[in-house]
Amino acid sequence: MHIFATGGSGQTGPAVVAELIAAGHNVTGLARSDAAAARLESLGATPHRGSLDDHDSLRRGAEAADGVLHMAYGGDFSDLDDMTRRDRTAIEALGQPLEHSGKPLVITSGTLVMPAGRETTEKDEPDTAGLAAFRIEGERACLDFALRGVRASVVRLAPTVHGPEDHGFIPMLVATARKTGVSAYVGDGTNRWPAVHRLDAAVLFRLALEKAPAGSVLHGAAESGVTMMSIAQTIARGLDLPTISLTPDEAARHYASPFMARVYGFDAPVSSAYTQELLGWSPIHPTLLEDLERGDYLATPTS
Repeated sequence: MHIFATGGSGQTGPAVVAELIAAGHNVTGLARSDAAAARLESLGATPHRGSLDDHDSLRRGAEAADGVLHMAYGGDFSDLDDMTRRDRTAIEALGQPLEHSGKPLVITSGTLVMPAGRETTEKDEPDTAGLAAFRIEGERACLDFALRGVRASVVRLAPTVHGPEDHGFIPMLVATARKTGVSAYVGDGTNRWPAVHRLDAAVLFRLALEKAPAGSVLHGAAESGVTMMSIAQTIARGLDLPTISLTPDEAARHYASPFMARVYGFDAPVSSAYTQELLGWSPIHPTLLEDLERGDYLATPTS
């Protein structure tokens, strides 16, 4: 297939592009800068200049492709309404050229849209009042195309997609531990985070493009829930620091923002059993704690 991808030069995107090309697919990637274009070319993809706000460019990319993969997500987190609008309208622009074609449209969301406090499945409804409710409009915009002749599906990624040169939530935890001299968790630390290795996530995106049925909601989680205490303890051992528990009020001051304190205290395990059975997806790469112990997360920063 010829795949048009957004977000191909971002954090997870290069691994996905490489996986698609290795499987024999051709990839054209949205590039909003010379650096992004060069990164895509280095992976063997063809750059397509534009941005998420350039809907004409998105439509042209989708029209020329056999399928679309939407991984990009951007904007100002201080204006979640605008981020939601940008994502929804980009998905609508990408999906419209695919109507009545049977072609795949795969978009990215996150498992943090799910209700807290219990292990949820792909069949459960997202929490419209939850921590990541701003992602739900994008999911719905995508799944609406399943009713219009598009093989549309949603991949909800775990909050930590780990691997070399990660720039997400876990490196932020490590940086906070270095800065404060303690590796912390909120409350009793039993709250659970799903996790997936970047290379396993890349395989899932490929399988979704190749064979996910229309209307599928998929969970990109190799581990259903890693406790925040175990994450904090692994960081503490690696950095030779003490581990401490924080109250919610203390966490709001300890982490980068009160929002991040809520994120790190969130209990949101998910199952991916349906996804694995439906697509034959079998994660094989290191777990989050193995990556923390053996990867580059705890390496001494270079100046």
